[in-house]
Amino acid sequence: MREINFDGIIGPTHNYAGLSPGNLAATSNAGAVAHPRAAALQGIAKMRANLALGLVQGVLLPHRRPDHRWLAALHTDYARAEPHLRARALSASAMWAANAATVSPAPDCADGRCHLSVANLVTMPHRSHEWPDTLAQLRLAFAHDAFRVHAPVSAPFGDEGAANHMRLCASHDAAGVEVFVYGVSGGPFPARQHVEASRAIARGHGLNPARTLFVEQSSEAIAAGAFHNDVVAVANERTLFAHEQAFADRAGFYAQLRAVMPEVEIVEVPAAAVSLSDAIGSYLFNAQLVSTPAGQQTLIVPQEVRENPRTWAWLQDHLAGNGPIRRVEVVDVRESMANGGGPACLRLRVACDPAHVDQRFTVDAAKLDRIDDVVASHWPEAITPGEIGDPAFVARVEQARVRLFSALDLVELIDT
Repeated sequence: MREINFDGIIGPTHNYAGLSPGNLAATSNAGAVAHPRAAALQGIAKMRANLALGLVQGVLLPHRRPDHRWLAALHTDYARAEPHLRARALSASAMWAANAATVSPAPDCADGRCHLSVANLVTMPHRSHEWPDTLAQLRLAFAHDAFRVHAPVSAPFGDEGAANHMRLCASHDAAGVEVFVYGVSGGPFPARQHVEASRAIARGHGLNPARTLFVEQSSEAIAAGAFHNDVVAVANERTLFAHEQAFADRAGFYAQLRAVMPEVEIVEVPAAAVSLSDAIGSYLFNAQLVSTPAGQQTLIVPQEVRENPRTWAWLQDHLAGNGPIRRVEVVDVRESMANGGGPACLRLRVACDPAHVDQRFTVDAAKLDRIDDVVASHWPEAITPGEIGDPAFVARVEQARVRLFSALDLVELIDT
């Protein structure tokens, strides 16, 4: 049993429309020129770096964009749609695979299977129509009887997937403690994860109530731009890495966690050393905290962390001590960062036997070469706000997606 990181391949319609209130990077870059080719190549380079660390790597593919069926359900089409609907139909936000689903590995589930619940993403209109394509991909990738893939929780309870879920365990093949982090509305930005959705997922996955925690995200973190928990906290095996202001009742949460998992190692970054503004601006916590095959806990951070003197100084101090995080790797995902998603946003973690996964969704260096070739040849180099209404642009990005699916022998998904 291994942890697989399934990264979302950044699609050819990656653009900066500023559609996500509360995501400060996305809204501050609204209207900027986007570079889909560079964005996707940066994501591929991150996957290559993961393979070099000895990790198992998978992919999820771009969705149909523009989403003509979504527009048809609104009784319009791309040519006639109002600009705000056109932008939402074109959104490439499915690239952030951490919002694809919530995953509970088999050791945690009553039936001994790995359960995946597709996120409904109902809070944001541009993301609310992602789930059918996500469901189709996950049902194909995880068709083996070792898995159960669930349709989304019903609206109005918003669920945004693994970005608001953490798992702590002695090892990936051992029973874990699952932590669901939810928000409470009332601040300047919407709370995008509802506790009712989290509880429904826990019931659907057959989790042990004694080893399942529901924790409120702090209103300060949401107000500062932590639209998902993974912007202020991340976990891996025995380690919880979190900002001091991540949770509404940090002392109560830590006490609960230690009661059910005494061996947990809590690495808390104090606000006096790294402010919420620094943490969110650099995406210190929106990192991949992983265990290499040698057992070395490694934090994969965006280069913005190294460029921030306070976050980088804190990391260097931690590495010099005897803490559980022993190594830091820096990756360039600037295009994704500018739209509000760091290394952790780009991946969905699934702990399972890799042999049970449809191998078309796992990658090695040679397969990444094939993906790289398609992206370099067919992804737009740049997208300006004025281009998105051009029929020639629409035809080009639709054909680019077809070429990728064909290269990966996943043509049955092209029209799903």
